[in-house]
Amino acid sequence: MNIEALKFRNFRIYMMGNVFALNGIWMQRVTIGWIAWDLTSSSSFVGLIAFVSFAPTMITGPLFGVLIDRVEVKRAALITQSLLLFLALTLFISFTMGVLKPVLLAILTGLLGIVASAHNPVRMSLAPRLVDKGAVASLIALTAINFNIARLSGPAIGGWIIATWGIGATLSIQILCFLPYILALFLLQPREVIGTKTKEPFLHSLRSGAIHVYRSPMIWQVLILTGFFSFIIRGTLEILPVLADGVFGKGPTGLGILTASAGIGALLAGMTKAILPSQPRGQLPRLALICAPVGIGLVPLLGYSTSWIFSVILVSLMGFMVSIAAISVQTAIQIELEDNMRGRVMSIWLMVGVGSAATGAGAIGLATDLFGYTETLVTSATISFVVLGAFITKIW
Repeated sequence: MNIEALKFRNFRIYMMGNVFALNGIWMQRVTIGWIAWDLTSSSSFVGLIAFVSFAPTMITGPLFGVLIDRVEVKRAALITQSLLLFLALTLFISFTMGVLKPVLLAILTGLLGIVASAHNPVRMSLAPRLVDKGAVASLIALTAINFNIARLSGPAIGGWIIATWGIGATLSIQILCFLPYILALFLLQPREVIGTKTKEPFLHSLRSGAIHVYRSPMIWQVLILTGFFSFIIRGTLEILPVLADGVFGKGPTGLGILTASAGIGALLAGMTKAILPSQPRGQLPRLALICAPVGIGLVPLLGYSTSWIFSVILVSLMGFMVSIAAISVQTAIQIELEDNMRGRVMSIWLMVGVGSAATGAGAIGLATDLFGYTETLVTSATISFVVLGAFITKIW
């Protein structure tokens, strides 16, 4: 396994603090999804909440990406994490006071989405500056493992706490999870930027990031591929409350199991990427071109499944396929970028990936209410599979 990034003290501190915050975020996501379902029993509202959570990345993400390339990244990380802590506290207080109704839940989720749209380019700019440039590929694989361990443990713990002690208890624990990461950020000393920090006017800087993407065939091909697998696979995984309780009647514990099973698949994907040889530079990863359509092909099986165990296995396999694809394409972009362009380009990638997942969750949730769960998954996945297959055939 490529663990070269762990040789760097700053990265070890970052990893130890970040694991707490990531568990808090995943607990928060499963809790918000359950609250949305518990308040309304509506697939459309669960999909809407997922859309509201991710949609800001489509609008404000690139703007924050430009900003991150112009400011001190450690300070930006402290600000975004402090805001996430404040909103987690607000969510807890609103619930305990009994005022957390659907409209307020949507508003708070949207605010969390806005802050997350700022924090995503921050973390993608900060982490590579904690190691030498030659260790960036190792860093991406290790942070993916860290992320997906939390994706496994956070939802499982969150679902268990909801079922055992209630929603209020899990919301309070989420608040505490942000504190170790904030402390770790204070201790970090990122290396100096490689490349000249931009002095362009804000809009010119935004344009130069878009031009950089446009002039790189590999990057815009990555964006197209990311849009496909995020829309259908991640969109489906974002409405797991519908499957857990609406289809199988398993409640919050079932939701935690499903979300954790996706995390197991994603964790195995991160470990697989760390073990495999380094991918070549300057080309679309072949592994992503294989795993993306395979993952989409699993979605209709999930729609037809009447077995709880089989559905859990399918969700885990979907988590594996989408994570292999995502880690591969992120690595392909990150190893090509200079530090002074990282915030802008990675924010565009996030805009496509997160925006597609948000749109997919909203569309799939609405279509499920209108046409049924099975019909929606089968139809949407079939169309996506055919179109993606034509794209891959063209560029292979």
